[in-house]
Amino acid sequence: MIEAYITLHKAGLAHSVETWLDGQLVGGLYGISLGRMFFGESMFSHVSDASKVAFAQLCRQLQRWQFEVIDCQVSNNHLKSLGSIEIPLNEFKELLNNNVHLPGQFNWKQTLSDWD
Repeated sequence: MIEAYITLHKAGLAHSVETWLDGQLVGGLYGISLGRMFFGESMFSHVSDASKVAFAQLCRQLQRWQFEVIDCQVSNNHLKSLGSIEIPLNEFKELLNNNVHLPGQFNWKQTLSDWD
């Protein structure tokens, strides 16, 4: 899995959004970006709410880039508390068809302050 994500990152498809505190990585998330859809793989946190900070910033930036949806893959109470909703498969397939082929090469190599 690690090698696959390294390969996807080198191809410009896998990305992480990180939360740092006093020079330490304290949380974040990672996933795959195709066209104008982001497919979240995992969130992690070593400090309370650190992954939520990364997720909130990701949402703000993806909205600016006109991404249609973030695929959370699996519904759970944590993701629901962040605003996720379940959608029918036919609606998800339509979102895929309408968005993964759109131009989606954005500058992911920015710091939080650059995204503001």
